[in-house]
Amino acid sequence: MWQQDIRSAGDRVKAAYLPLLMAAPREGVAVHRDLPYGAHARQVLDVYQPLGARKAPVVVFVHGGAFVRGAKDINAAMYGNVLTWFARQGCVGVNVEYRLAPEARHPHGALDVAAACAWVAEHIGEFGGDPASICLVGHSAGGTHAATYAGDPVLDPLRRDIACLVLVSARLSADTLPENPNAAGVRAYYGEDTQCHGAHSPMAHAARLAMPVFVVNAQYENPLLDVYAAEFTHRIAQARRVAPRHMSVADHNHVSVMAHFNSGEQLLGEQILDFFEAARR
Repeated sequence: MWQQDIRSAGDRVKAAYLPLLMAAPREGVAVHRDLPYGAHARQVLDVYQPLGARKAPVVVFVHGGAFVRGAKDINAAMYGNVLTWFARQGCVGVNVEYRLAPEARHPHGALDVAAACAWVAEHIGEFGGDPASICLVGHSAGGTHAATYAGDPVLDPLRRDIACLVLVSARLSADTLPENPNAAGVRAYYGEDTQCHGAHSPMAHAARLAMPVFVVNAQYENPLLDVYAAEFTHRIAQARRVAPRHMSVADHNHVSVMAHFNSGEQLLGEQILDFFEAARR
C-alpha cells in the first residue's frame, strides 16, 4: 500500500517511469537551463521553449520535496518531463527551483515563487512566451508555496504575475500529526511552534483567492492531502458561491501524478490545458 512507506514507494515509482520518460519524444523543444532569478544557488529555473513560439501561453512549475529536499531535476527525466509535455502542446514551460528549509523558512519558499514569477513576467517574451498568460502549477510542497504566494495577505505587496493556479497534491494544511510522514519537514519550514502553523497554511487563505484555481489530488495520496484538497475546494466554493475545478486522478499516487507527464498518458495535462484556456478567456 502507498501510505505504508511513501519514500520507498516513491523511489520505485520514479524508477519505473524513468526508462519510459527517457524514451519519450522531446523534439521541437529547446531547453535553456539554470537561468538565475535570484542570488542564491537554488534560485534558478529552466525554460522549455517550443521552436517557433510567439506569444505562447506559459506554464510555470514548482516541484515538491516536503520543504527540505527536492529539485527541478530529481533524476534524468523528472521534472523536465512535465515542462517538455507542455512545451510539446505549444506552451513555454518554466521549471523552478527554490531554497529549502531549514535554511529558508516560511515564507521564503513563497517569496522564491514570487521572484521566479516576476522574472518570468519580465523575461519570458524573449523565449516566445506571453507574460500576460501565465499558469502557475505547484506539486506537493511546491503547491504549498504557490498557494501561499497567490493567497497569503502578508504577500499582498508583491506582484502576482499569474492568470491562474493549479495545485497538485499540495500540502494545504501544515499539520504535524502522527500520520504525516513529512511532519519533520513541516516543522523545519514552519517552525516548532505548531500553534502558528494554521494561520500560515494556505487553508487559512483559501476564501480570499480571487484567481481561477484548479485543485488536484491523486487517488493514492500521502496521508490527509486528499482530505485537505477537498476542504480547500469547499472553502473556495463557499466564498465564491461556485465551486472551483477539482479532480482526483484515478490510479495515480503522490509521485506518479507528475511522473506520468510525457509518458503517453495525457488526461491530467489535458484538463490543466482546458482550465488554462478557460482562465485566459
